[in-house]
Amino acid sequence: MLFAIGLMVVFVALAFKAAPREKQEDAHVHGAGQVGLLAAIALFGVDYFTSYYYATGEMLHALHPYGLEHSAYAAVAVISIANLVFGGLYMYSLGVFNEGGGSFTAAMRYLGPSLSLIVAVILLQDYIFTIVVSTLSGVDQLLSLQQAGGIAWHWHFMIGAAMVGVTWFITIRGRGESAQVVFTGLGIFVFLTITMVIGLLVAKANQVPALPTETTTQVTTIWQALFHMLAASMKGLVALTGLEAMSNGIQFVIDEDAGFVKWGRRTLPKLEKLWRFYSGKSGIGRAVQTSFLFYGALTTLVLTYFAIHFQAFDGVEGRSLVGNLAFIGFTTIPGGIILFWAYQILAVGLLTAASMTAFQDLQAITWRNVAIGELPEVVVYRNPMGTFTRPVTAAAIMAVFIQFLVRGNTSAAVPYYGVGVFMPIAVMGLAMRQHVKRQLTGRSRRWGLIGTTFATALSTFIFVGQIVTKWNEGGWVVLIVFSLLILMAHLILLSPAGYRDPQGIHRVIREKSRIQGSMGNIVEWQSLRMQEYRYALLMGVAHFFAIFGILKPARFEELPVPPKSGDFEDALNHSEHHNFLEQYLDNEPKPEPRLGGALNEAGKVKTVAL
Repeated sequence: MLFAIGLMVVFVALAFKAAPREKQEDAHVHGAGQVGLLAAIALFGVDYFTSYYYATGEMLHALHPYGLEHSAYAAVAVISIANLVFGGLYMYSLGVFNEGGGSFTAAMRYLGPSLSLIVAVILLQDYIFTIVVSTLSGVDQLLSLQQAGGIAWHWHFMIGAAMVGVTWFITIRGRGESAQVVFTGLGIFVFLTITMVIGLLVAKANQVPALPTETTTQVTTIWQALFHMLAASMKGLVALTGLEAMSNGIQFVIDEDAGFVKWGRRTLPKLEKLWRFYSGKSGIGRAVQTSFLFYGALTTLVLTYFAIHFQAFDGVEGRSLVGNLAFIGFTTIPGGIILFWAYQILAVGLLTAASMTAFQDLQAITWRNVAIGELPEVVVYRNPMGTFTRPVTAAAIMAVFIQFLVRGNTSAAVPYYGVGVFMPIAVMGLAMRQHVKRQLTGRSRRWGLIGTTFATALSTFIFVGQIVTKWNEGGWVVLIVFSLLILMAHLILLSPAGYRDPQGIHRVIREKSRIQGSMGNIVEWQSLRMQEYRYALLMGVAHFFAIFGILKPARFEELPVPPKSGDFEDALNHSEHHNFLEQYLDNEPKPEPRLGGALNEAGKVKTVAL
């Protein structure tokens, strides 16, 4: 017992000492707390890193019932290739879109507002299902402590709903020192995982017997086997949303070289091209995404190997796959039961942190959606601590409702979560392909087109594969939900709630959302671009129905023509000290005085970090 307790004390001390601490001078820049490399790894990587707890289990769940678990290594190879391709795509995109916005901004610049609108609504769904899957996976790890994974579904649901309630409450109150806390948790996780792997190697050397085997159904044809292998690959790829999270949140990263870049330039100047690639805030984001290139494949390979050897699959002995391996590995160490409990409780905490990150990402996309007219303006309310409380509350309610619909079953929610990940990745691939065609020449252009075309084709294939392979698990429902969400988004945009004039855009972005600097200028441009799209849609609808004599185009031609948005570069290169919309607001007529005198001007609102 003393050995295990001493080991935990050492792990906690080392992780806490390595955790980032924000400098006072970097606390607020343009209304957003700027973070460095270690904090970025914690805040934008926790969702991806915690996929360790459920991705391998879901992958083997598609193979083990059919006796195909030994074919999982082929699925691991597919996951490895996808991580490298999509990681490389997003690392390249950070040099182009280093002000944030991810595939939403990339689509608006190169593919037009229609695809950008679709990405925006898909990301909303993706973040809500991140909350659902993370919390339900946390429930699985918690119940593994008492081998209670097989209890009635309503307990899974109630515990999951309670976890959503806790994360909602913490998010509403703000997340002070969140990077330090999450990084400490991730550090302890790394130390404990290494210890667990050592314990599993010892258990294998000591010929610890495998867990009881389960009855499986044998496949009868090679095509059935290939289908299940494809399904396993699709399920093992569910956590690639971490790439989009880093791309979205790059505006919150400090624009200076990370410590390893400064050291490299001093000691290895011959590698200047490498240090330039990893320099500035784009370099910090790329360093975070570099860890994504190998982490998923490595951890999936290790868990797959030991799970097959010890027959430690989800549901066996009432535990999750990771719960079973943790129990076997830690119990080979003196006092290891303490480490087992610590590991599973830590899993609950980290998965909770992942859902909190989803709440933050959801806020970031929501205010943009309001600015462009996709959501009603009433959604935007930002409290003095910087939290958009209304979308957080709405997302929490929807997450609990979805948990009820899937009866607290993580596996039932994963298909809906996984499908939404690859639509934004496919769009990013298309956007980067257009960027290469327009901006590069010669050999760089040729290789850039090859890389972006392959990334687009692979992400599109996986997106379709997520639906096809999960058809019987709800893939057909996902297709319907996607279509309804896209239709609903366009209906809201075309409704009066979707109209935004320059004054309304300025009010949403600068006054209600309190966003300043380049990010505010870019979203102002996006909002004007979306209003041009809205006007074109309205006129197109009017002319279409006029063919049948239902509506007269003249009624819609009286609508005010939205101002021209101009080029993306105009907004990107605009001075951070001047709003992009100022050129339009100066030409707007002043509101007429009302009875009782002119309206009082509101005082300046203090800018608060997201």
